[in-house]
Amino acid sequence: MEKTQEIKKHKKTLRGTVVSDKMQNTAVVAVTRYVKHPKYKKYMKITKRYHAHNPDNKAKEGESVTIRSCRPMSRHKHFEIVFA
Repeated sequence: MEKTQEIKKHKKTLRGTVVSDKMQNTAVVAVTRYVKHPKYKKYMKITKRYHAHNPDNKAKEGESVTIRSCRPMSRHKHFEIVFA
């Protein structure tokens, strides 16, 4: 495969809400999903918080954003906010 044909593929794309934008160039994004309990078959709401790269602090608290995986930028930051 030639280098010109290589396409970078991002592993994950998630949709969530910005819950904190107090850090410099970083936002905390809460992603909520529904998971079926294996034994009781009840659907549960699971919320996970991700640190995402927020260049120039464009995304503000309360906004709905899309994040995608990228190279590790720090100890906790492995996602970046996608601006369309």
